[in-house]
Amino acid sequence: MKCPHCYFIQADHNTECLKCGIIFEKYQKQPSSNFKRIDRSVKERKNATKDGNVFQNIIFFVKPGVNPFYFGGRVLIFLIIFAWGWKFILTPMKTNEVGSSFLHLVNLPFHEAGHIFFQLFGRWMTSLGGTLGQLLIPLICLLVLLIKSREPLGASVALWWLGESFMDVAPYINDARDQELLLLGGITGKEADYGFHDWEYILNEIGLIRYDHLLAHIADKLGTLLMFVSFAWAGYILFKQYKNLDSTFKD
Repeated sequence: MKCPHCYFIQADHNTECLKCGIIFEKYQKQPSSNFKRIDRSVKERKNATKDGNVFQNIIFFVKPGVNPFYFGGRVLIFLIIFAWGWKFILTPMKTNEVGSSFLHLVNLPFHEAGHIFFQLFGRWMTSLGGTLGQLLIPLICLLVLLIKSREPLGASVALWWLGESFMDVAPYINDARDQELLLLGGITGKEADYGFHDWEYILNEIGLIRYDHLLAHIADKLGTLLMFVSFAWAGYILFKQYKNLDSTFKD
Protein backbone atom coordinates (compact mmCIF):
# COMPACT_ATOMS: atom_id res chain seq x y z
CA MET A 1 0.00 0.00 0.00
CA LYS A 2 0.96 3.65 -0.44
CA CYS A 3 0.84 6.13 2.44
CA PRO A 4 -1.83 8.81 1.70
CA HIS A 5 0.36 11.47 3.25
CA CYS A 6 3.98 10.86 2.15
CA TYR A 7 3.30 8.21 -0.55
CA PHE A 8 5.83 5.76 0.93
CA ILE A 9 5.15 2.22 -0.32
CA GLN A 10 4.97 -0.43 2.41
CA ALA A 11 3.27 -3.66 3.48
CA ASP A 12 -0.54 -3.74 3.38
CA HIS A 13 -0.90 -4.86 6.99
CA ASN A 14 0.82 -1.78 8.46
CA THR A 15 -1.38 0.45 10.61
CA GLU A 16 1.19 3.23 10.88
CA CYS A 17 3.42 4.69 8.16
CA LEU A 18 7.02 3.59 8.58
CA LYS A 19 8.30 6.82 7.07
CA CYS A 20 6.14 9.74 8.24
CA GLY A 21 4.46 8.06 11.21
CA ILE A 22 0.78 8.80 10.58
CA ILE A 23 -1.85 6.30 11.72
CA PHE A 24 -3.81 5.38 8.60
CA GLU A 25 -7.21 4.90 10.22
CA LYS A 26 -7.11 8.22 12.06
CA TYR A 27 -5.78 10.07 9.03
CA GLN A 28 -8.61 8.83 6.80
CA LYS A 29 -11.29 9.70 9.38
CA GLN A 30 -10.09 13.26 9.91
CA PRO A 31 -12.10 15.98 8.17
CA SER A 32 -10.18 18.21 5.77
CA SER A 33 -10.23 21.05 8.34
CA ASN A 34 -7.97 18.98 10.58
CA PHE A 35 -5.42 18.01 7.95
CA LYS A 36 -3.15 20.94 8.81
CA ARG A 37 -3.07 19.89 12.45
CA ILE A 38 -2.17 16.34 11.44
CA ASP A 39 0.52 17.59 9.07
CA ARG A 40 2.00 19.71 11.85
CA SER A 41 2.03 16.71 14.17
CA VAL A 42 3.74 14.61 11.53
CA LYS A 43 6.36 17.29 10.96
CA GLU A 44 7.04 17.43 14.68
CA ARG A 45 7.54 13.66 14.75
CA LYS A 46 9.86 13.87 11.76
CA ASN A 47 11.90 16.59 13.45
CA ALA A 48 12.10 14.49 16.59
CA THR A 49 13.27 11.61 14.44
CA LYS A 50 16.02 13.74 12.97
CA ASP A 51 17.12 14.88 16.41
CA GLY A 52 16.84 11.75 18.52
CA ASN A 53 16.21 8.60 16.48
CA VAL A 54 18.99 8.58 13.91
CA PHE A 55 20.05 5.08 14.95
CA GLN A 56 16.52 3.73 14.47
CA ASN A 57 15.86 5.35 11.09
CA ILE A 58 19.26 5.17 9.41
CA ILE A 59 21.70 2.85 11.14
CA PHE A 60 19.07 0.27 12.14
CA PHE A 61 16.60 0.75 9.28
CA VAL A 62 14.83 -2.42 8.12
CA LYS A 63 12.53 -2.52 5.11
CA PRO A 64 9.13 -4.10 5.64
CA GLY A 65 8.47 -7.42 3.97
CA VAL A 66 11.76 -9.29 4.33
CA ASN A 67 11.97 -12.16 1.89
CA PRO A 68 12.76 -15.33 3.90
CA PHE A 69 15.05 -16.70 1.20
CA TYR A 70 17.06 -13.48 1.08
CA PHE A 71 17.14 -13.52 4.86
CA GLY A 72 18.61 -17.03 4.84
CA GLY A 73 21.35 -15.89 2.46
CA ARG A 74 22.14 -12.91 4.68
CA VAL A 75 22.44 -15.15 7.72
CA LEU A 76 24.86 -17.38 5.79
CA ILE A 77 27.00 -14.37 4.81
CA PHE A 78 27.00 -13.19 8.42
CA LEU A 79 28.17 -16.59 9.66
CA ILE A 80 30.97 -16.62 7.09
CA ILE A 81 32.34 -13.18 7.98
CA PHE A 82 31.84 -13.91 11.68
CA ALA A 83 33.96 -17.08 11.54
CA TRP A 84 36.48 -15.51 9.15
CA GLY A 85 36.76 -12.42 11.31
CA TRP A 86 37.41 -14.44 14.45
CA LYS A 87 40.18 -16.29 12.62
CA PHE A 88 41.85 -12.95 11.86
CA ILE A 89 41.30 -11.65 15.39
CA LEU A 90 42.73 -14.71 17.13
CA THR A 91 45.79 -15.04 14.88
CA PRO A 92 48.82 -12.95 15.94
CA MET A 93 49.57 -10.01 13.66
CA LYS A 94 53.16 -11.14 12.99
CA THR A 95 51.93 -14.27 11.23
CA ASN A 96 50.38 -12.00 8.56
CA GLU A 97 47.34 -14.28 8.33
CA VAL A 98 45.27 -11.46 6.85
CA GLY A 99 47.93 -10.71 4.23
CA SER A 100 47.93 -14.36 3.19
CA SER A 101 44.17 -14.55 2.74
CA PHE A 102 42.09 -14.17 -0.40
CA LEU A 103 40.96 -10.74 0.75
CA HIS A 104 44.50 -9.41 0.44
CA LEU A 105 44.13 -9.93 -3.31
CA VAL A 106 40.88 -7.95 -3.19
CA ASN A 107 42.56 -5.09 -1.32
CA LEU A 108 45.65 -5.05 -3.53
CA PRO A 109 44.14 -3.37 -6.64
CA PHE A 110 42.69 -0.59 -4.47
CA HIS A 111 46.06 -0.23 -2.74
CA GLU A 112 47.87 0.18 -6.06
CA ALA A 113 45.17 2.49 -7.42
CA GLY A 114 45.67 4.65 -4.33
CA HIS A 115 49.33 5.10 -5.26
CA ILE A 116 48.32 6.30 -8.73
CA PHE A 117 45.62 8.67 -7.52
CA PHE A 118 47.59 10.27 -4.70
CA GLN A 119 50.74 10.78 -6.77
CA LEU A 120 49.20 14.13 -7.71
CA PHE A 121 50.07 15.29 -4.18
CA GLY A 122 53.78 14.42 -4.08
CA ARG A 123 56.11 11.52 -3.27
CA TRP A 124 55.13 11.12 0.38
CA MET A 125 51.40 11.10 -0.36
CA THR A 126 52.03 8.65 -3.19
CA SER A 127 53.46 6.18 -0.68
CA LEU A 128 50.68 6.79 1.84
CA GLY A 129 48.09 6.66 -0.95
CA GLY A 130 48.29 2.89 -1.20
CA THR A 131 47.11 2.45 2.37
CA LEU A 132 44.55 5.24 2.00
CA GLY A 133 43.19 3.63 -1.16
CA GLN A 134 42.48 0.28 0.45
CA LEU A 135 40.89 1.97 3.47
CA LEU A 136 38.79 4.51 1.59
CA ILE A 137 37.05 2.01 -0.69
CA PRO A 138 35.29 0.04 2.11
CA LEU A 139 34.54 3.34 3.87
CA ILE A 140 32.89 4.73 0.72
CA CYS A 141 30.93 1.49 0.30
CA LEU A 142 29.75 1.78 3.90
CA LEU A 143 28.50 5.34 3.45
CA VAL A 144 26.78 4.63 0.12
CA LEU A 145 25.03 1.52 1.45
CA LEU A 146 23.97 3.28 4.64
CA ILE A 147 22.89 6.70 3.36
CA LYS A 148 21.97 6.27 -0.31
CA SER A 149 20.82 2.64 -0.52
CA ARG A 150 19.52 2.43 3.07
CA GLU A 151 21.00 -1.05 3.49
CA PRO A 152 22.52 -1.10 6.97
CA LEU A 153 23.25 -4.83 6.79
CA GLY A 154 25.39 -4.27 3.72
CA ALA A 155 26.99 -1.31 5.49
CA SER A 156 27.88 -3.55 8.44
CA VAL A 157 29.65 -5.92 6.03
CA ALA A 158 31.53 -2.94 4.58
CA LEU A 159 32.52 -1.99 8.14
CA TRP A 160 33.85 -5.53 8.60
CA TRP A 161 35.84 -5.07 5.38
CA LEU A 162 37.23 -1.77 6.69
CA GLY A 163 38.35 -3.55 9.87
CA GLU A 164 39.95 -6.28 7.77
CA SER A 165 41.78 -3.63 5.72
CA PHE A 166 43.26 -2.10 8.87
CA MET A 167 44.41 -5.56 9.96
CA ASP A 168 45.78 -6.18 6.46
CA VAL A 169 47.99 -3.08 6.52
CA ALA A 170 49.21 -3.60 10.11
CA PRO A 171 51.94 -6.17 9.24
CA TYR A 172 53.18 -3.81 6.50
CA ILE A 173 53.57 -0.99 9.02
CA ASN A 174 55.21 -3.39 11.47
CA ASP A 175 57.80 -4.30 8.80
CA ALA A 176 59.04 -0.74 8.28
CA ARG A 177 62.35 -1.38 10.07
CA ASP A 178 62.64 -5.17 9.80
CA GLN A 179 62.19 -5.18 5.99
CA GLU A 180 61.42 -8.92 5.95
CA LEU A 181 57.93 -8.92 4.43
CA LEU A 182 57.72 -10.18 0.86
CA LEU A 183 56.47 -7.28 -1.26
CA LEU A 184 54.83 -7.01 -4.66
CA GLY A 185 57.44 -8.13 -7.15
CA GLY A 186 58.72 -10.98 -5.00
CA ILE A 187 61.37 -9.03 -3.10
CA THR A 188 61.74 -7.74 0.45
CA GLY A 189 62.37 -4.17 1.49
CA LYS A 190 66.03 -5.01 2.14
CA GLU A 191 66.47 -5.99 -1.49
CA ALA A 192 64.72 -2.94 -2.92
CA ASP A 193 65.74 0.69 -3.30
CA TYR A 194 64.76 3.21 -0.65
CA GLY A 195 61.13 4.22 -1.09
CA PHE A 196 59.92 0.91 -2.49
CA HIS A 197 58.66 -0.15 0.94
CA ASP A 198 55.80 2.30 1.57
CA TRP A 199 55.89 2.42 5.33
CA GLU A 200 59.66 2.59 5.60
CA TYR A 201 59.52 5.72 3.46
CA ILE A 202 56.41 7.17 5.13
CA LEU A 203 57.75 6.88 8.67
CA ASN A 204 61.35 7.77 7.82
CA GLU A 205 60.33 10.99 6.13
CA ILE A 206 58.42 12.22 9.20
CA GLY A 207 60.87 10.88 11.77
CA LEU A 208 58.57 8.24 13.27
CA ILE A 209 60.27 5.07 12.05
CA ARG A 210 60.99 3.98 15.63
CA TYR A 211 57.23 3.82 16.29
CA ASP A 212 56.47 1.35 13.49
CA HIS A 213 55.58 -1.53 15.85
CA LEU A 214 53.37 0.70 18.00
CA LEU A 215 51.51 2.09 14.99
CA ALA A 216 51.09 -1.41 13.58
CA HIS A 217 49.50 -2.65 16.79
CA ILE A 218 47.19 0.37 16.88
CA ALA A 219 46.05 -0.39 13.31
CA ASP A 220 45.56 -4.07 14.17
CA LYS A 221 43.54 -3.33 17.32
CA LEU A 222 41.45 -0.73 15.50
CA GLY A 223 40.64 -3.33 12.86
CA THR A 224 39.64 -5.76 15.60
CA LEU A 225 37.38 -3.16 17.21
CA LEU A 226 35.68 -2.40 13.87
CA MET A 227 35.05 -6.10 13.37
CA PHE A 228 33.44 -6.42 16.79
CA VAL A 229 31.18 -3.45 16.01
CA SER A 230 30.24 -4.98 12.64
CA PHE A 231 29.31 -8.28 14.34
CA ALA A 232 26.99 -6.53 16.79
CA TRP A 233 25.51 -4.26 14.13
CA ALA A 234 24.84 -7.05 11.63
CA GLY A 235 23.44 -9.30 14.34
CA TYR A 236 20.94 -6.70 15.46
CA ILE A 237 19.84 -5.93 11.90
CA LEU A 238 19.30 -9.64 11.25
CA PHE A 239 17.25 -9.88 14.44
CA LYS A 240 15.03 -7.00 13.26
CA GLN A 241 14.69 -8.58 9.82
CA TYR A 242 13.70 -11.88 11.41
CA LYS A 243 10.87 -10.08 13.21
CA ASN A 244 9.60 -8.82 9.83
CA LEU A 245 9.56 -12.19 8.08
CA ASP A 246 5.78 -12.75 8.47
CA SER A 247 4.89 -9.95 6.07
CA THR A 248 6.73 -11.64 3.21
CA PHE A 249 4.20 -14.47 3.06
CA LYS A 250 1.55 -11.97 2.03
CA ASP A 251 3.52 -10.66 -0.95
